[in-house]
Amino acid sequence: MTLASALVLLLAALAFALAPIITPPFTGYDPGQFPVEIAQPAVQPAGYAFAIWSLIYLWLILHAAFGLWKRQRHPAWVRVRPALTLAVVLGTVWLAIAASSPFWATVVILVMAGAAILAFLQAPTEPDRWLLSAPLAIFAGWLTAASAVSTGVLLAGYGYLGNEEAAYDMMAAVLILGVLVQWRKPRMPVYGLTLAWALVGIGVANWGSGTPVAWVAFGIAALTLVAVSLLARRGKGQIP
Repeated sequence: MTLASALVLLLAALAFALAPIITPPFTGYDPGQFPVEIAQPAVQPAGYAFAIWSLIYLWLILHAAFGLWKRQRHPAWVRVRPALTLAVVLGTVWLAIAASSPFWATVVILVMAGAAILAFLQAPTEPDRWLLSAPLAIFAGWLTAASAVSTGVLLAGYGYLGNEEAAYDMMAAVLILGVLVQWRKPRMPVYGLTLAWALVGIGVANWGSGTPVAWVAFGIAALTLVAVSLLARRGKGQIP
């Protein structure tokens, strides 16, 4: 059973990485899919920020391959596989869902984020720091931000919140949830650094827009980095 679960995770990770090649590229939800058309959602990061997916795909494949090769029955690796596999499998079909339904895409990415965060929290920081904990940290970190972005676009697009208001609310949510998760795993700062990357991307996307969104995004990114640093100091000497 452990062999099968490790093999399924590796196959799922490979399919996840190949999905963008098979599925038409996703550059954001079509504004025409919403009652309120917003050409440039304030909560959406600049395009360059999405380049982090290349690192996420590679790291998850390395994680799954090493787990199949050397850690099939290791309890720590076995424990994270169900939640991680769920997140990766959902990620494989997410692009196709996003092209047709922003609502269901948001539901799916929220489930993905929850599963990825659970896997990250289940994984000990040591041993296998860079092949067990770190790839789950970057995956969970990006999905924390991405799920907030998707939710913000949805709320603004359906008129529940204004464009800028949705950005402020979702960035605040990322900060609060991010600090709570990082507090549980203070010795793995990759999670918080990934959140800061996404927040800076939002700031860059809004630079020159004439709104305070960019400055708020940079400020929350700075607060996130401060929290990561303080929590990392707190985590020194703790048992992983």
